[in-house]
Amino acid sequence: MRLEVTCQDRVGLAKDILEVLEQHKINLKGIDASSLGYLYMQFADLNFDTLSELLPRIRKIQGVLDVRTTPFMPSEREHYALKTLLKTLPDGVFAIDAKGRISIVNDSALKILDMQEEEVLDESLNHWVQGFSFGRWLSLEEVTAQATRVSVGNKEYLVEALPVYLPNEEGDSILAGAVVAMKTPQRVGEQFSALQNQVAGFEKIKANSKAMKAVVKQVRKLAQLDAPLLLSGEIGSGKEIIAQALHEVSLRKEKAFITLSCASLSGSSEVKALFGEVDAKGLWHAGALQQANGGTLLLSEIDELSLDSQGRLLHFLQTTEALPHGSEKGKSANVRLVVATNQELERLCQSGQFREDLYHRLNQLNCQLPPLRLRREDILPLAEYFVDRYCQQLNKPVAHLTEACEELLLQYAWPGNVRQLKNAIFRAVSVLDDHRDITPELLKLPHYHQDFGYLDDEFDGTLEQAVKQFEANIIRRLYPSYTSTRKLAKKLGMSHTAIANKLKEYGISKPPITYTDS
Repeated sequence: MRLEVTCQDRVGLAKDILEVLEQHKINLKGIDASSLGYLYMQFADLNFDTLSELLPRIRKIQGVLDVRTTPFMPSEREHYALKTLLKTLPDGVFAIDAKGRISIVNDSALKILDMQEEEVLDESLNHWVQGFSFGRWLSLEEVTAQATRVSVGNKEYLVEALPVYLPNEEGDSILAGAVVAMKTPQRVGEQFSALQNQVAGFEKIKANSKAMKAVVKQVRKLAQLDAPLLLSGEIGSGKEIIAQALHEVSLRKEKAFITLSCASLSGSSEVKALFGEVDAKGLWHAGALQQANGGTLLLSEIDELSLDSQGRLLHFLQTTEALPHGSEKGKSANVRLVVATNQELERLCQSGQFREDLYHRLNQLNCQLPPLRLRREDILPLAEYFVDRYCQQLNKPVAHLTEACEELLLQYAWPGNVRQLKNAIFRAVSVLDDHRDITPELLKLPHYHQDFGYLDDEFDGTLEQAVKQFEANIIRRLYPSYTSTRKLAKKLGMSHTAIANKLKEYGISKPPITYTDS
């Protein structure tokens, strides 16, 4: 169990908290402190009665603002992320101390040496690597980054060695050792080829804003890794486009890119669609994991995945074997998994709706996409791109946005993000006649306020009518993403009967067709 304490910076605060733990005979396993006003503690799980007594006592301590349980401590997340990243890197990586002795080694490096971890730790890296003296390099007066060719046995590798400096209290740098990465000539060639293709993979992403440029830069770096990637961001913020761009610049670009929405599935169909099926005749039917073998699988709305399928997905990440419906024998698949969500998975972990162990597996690498309202510099380039695209697609003359239309696009809140912008432009281009100007009226954007949601220019009615109109708007917006009324009911915290009655009352039928990228 772990606690997050929000507190003031007061001398003796930690001591007072530890005294409360001692009075309850709680053995502390770990503690983290943050300069942002947070204190984290880890200890064995407590029963409900003990926890109910402990939390109020901690809150009464002077300087404590709040205390709550948390799924992990910052140091745990950093340690787990680093360990997992090293484990999944295809290149051999060593951390060595200032004398050239190995302190950390990943699985790829152990394969190069053909040794076990316990056999190489605290040993000199030069016991196995010839062609460069790491000890002599680290003893130089000025240690700088090196790139050189070395050999292990009768095989050659390219080594990149980076010194690690730590600051002391005086602000000077102290050499603590180095990080050494080893690559085969074939691996270097593959990465060079992938880098040449990166422009093509990201050209469809309009990244004029600082926020989006940072996302593209981050995803470029993550494209060559095989560890799972968690994409988070609001509905319509472009998570699928980012995932596809990542695939197109990765070493898996020649294989399939498969997308599966977890929100559109339920029950056994969910297991069949993702993990496959063995039918009554013993015939095998591939799921998305097998269809994406060798390539990339994007699971959108991962928060909608059932607990049973979450367990199967965790098993796959641990073993690379997918457990199909109707069989206990797994099917192996080599897949780069990308998952996307617009929910806070940490909160869902705390409420028991999402497995914490699966969350840690999926959150090895993560990227947060900004909403369109926070990337204003991208709005007009995106709009012009969609105008040109749909004019060609619908065989229309080249159209232009009027100045008034551009002003509206820049001022609008865009609750539906890029997807809403794309659909608005499609709607406007589709109704264009002989004139070639797109005006604000053609966009037909509903009035929206960031704090109050969708509004009417003029409202004439009672409060009850206003509430019903607001309710209908929410259901109408969500229904396209939840084609099952049971899924929609669960999302809104209502019974299936209640949501069916609401759909009937407001005249909301099957979800309208939305236009997606071809």
